[in-house]
Amino acid sequence: MKLYALLFVIIIILCSPSSLHSQQYIIKFATVAPDGSTWMNVMKEYDQAIRKESGGRLGFKIYGGMVQGDEKDVLRKIKLGQLHSAGITGVGMTNIASKVRILDSPFLFRNYDEVDLIYKTFGDEFNKAIEDGGFVNLGWAEVGFVYVFTNTQVKSPDDLKKVKMWMWEGDPIAEAAFTAMNIKPIPLTINDVLTSLQTGLIDGVYSPPLASIALQWFSRVKYMLKTSLANSMGAVIISKKKYDDLPSDLQEILKRNGNKYMEKLTTLSRRDNEKSIETLKKNGVTIVEPPSDKVNASYEEIGKKARRFLAGKLFPEDLLNRVEKTLDDYRANHRAGSK
Repeated sequence: MKLYALLFVIIIILCSPSSLHSQQYIIKFATVAPDGSTWMNVMKEYDQAIRKESGGRLGFKIYGGMVQGDEKDVLRKIKLGQLHSAGITGVGMTNIASKVRILDSPFLFRNYDEVDLIYKTFGDEFNKAIEDGGFVNLGWAEVGFVYVFTNTQVKSPDDLKKVKMWMWEGDPIAEAAFTAMNIKPIPLTINDVLTSLQTGLIDGVYSPPLASIALQWFSRVKYMLKTSLANSMGAVIISKKKYDDLPSDLQEILKRNGNKYMEKLTTLSRRDNEKSIETLKKNGVTIVEPPSDKVNASYEEIGKKARRFLAGKLFPEDLLNRVEKTLDDYRANHRAGSK
């Protein structure tokens, strides 16, 4: 009788809904973010949340730290069906929905309030472009304001001409920005940056402060120019094919939690980027302030030139006009309100 009772219990456990549904839908996700970073920590929380809410039916298999390659490699693997989802920056977004790259435009934003305004105003339009590119946006995952790190002190655009500057290979935004400054950067994949800093092939990079620490680039530079080159966008995306294969209840769980945890990631990223500047100082990186408002104005003019160069090529000119007008109106109202 005891044997029959034991067998009965085993059958009940195996036939329970949670067991029948466990591991039913696994999403293979890859990112360049290293393990232990803010991005990976929040991604793991996201995974735990959807596993719990779905009763184990839905979950991510996470590959961090570039083990699946850089963003181009990951997107190629998604197209082949070897992966399903990725955390990408604007570089990866170029091949999915190039108009969204306007979010990475050089010297476009002055603060986070302006960034939030553009996401809020144009978010639906950007999400549609991503879907038209064969993916679904599970949540914006902002990387943060990007600064230039060098081994020689840089204050003005002319100073940058003396730097062996890295450019993320295949990034039209960075190419346009450096072209506008008459700089010829050295294109490399993100995998090759640290080694190239170590060997002296390059002596200048650009990155948010938090990313420079996570990727260990900060250990090979001496200065950070405190004029942001751009605000680096990011998103967690999933192939539309994989998303459409999910039952509607799991789609809802995935998307709702994606928005929730990517909002959390953006908040933490902004906080941690600010803290990272203090960490950089403690580790011997000198923060260089621009010498004058005139120099700051010259950077803004470079941004306008670069954005116009990209209009009609990377993103529609009409979109650029609407984004710039939205920001101009916001700044005018903000100045009026502060008087």
